[in-house]
Amino acid sequence: MKNKKIPMRKCVVSNELYPKKQLVRVVKNKEGELMIDASGKAAGRGAYVCLDVDIAKEAKKKHALDKALNTKVPEAFYQELIDYIEHIIIRKELFDHGS
Repeated sequence: MKNKKIPMRKCVVSNELYPKKQLVRVVKNKEGELMIDASGKAAGRGAYVCLDVDIAKEAKKKHALDKALNTKVPEAFYQELIDYIEHIIIRKELFDHGS
């Protein structure tokens, strides 16, 4: 049986490689709109952040997404990212614990 290759991506905050499923993708599309890409397939310039609240807070402090996406990211978007990561972590704990 053939082993399936695990796609790796680099977190823009920690500069470490992680499996793609352990990261959240943030996208800036052609219109310059920012969004959290849950599917990982949205068109546009993407940057990855670890699914870790502390790293997301560090991204906000360092404005890591501003540099990676070459745009001004509003503070409210960083807060939305932190809230999204908290939500994902809680969901994983609930569903992984239940099985």
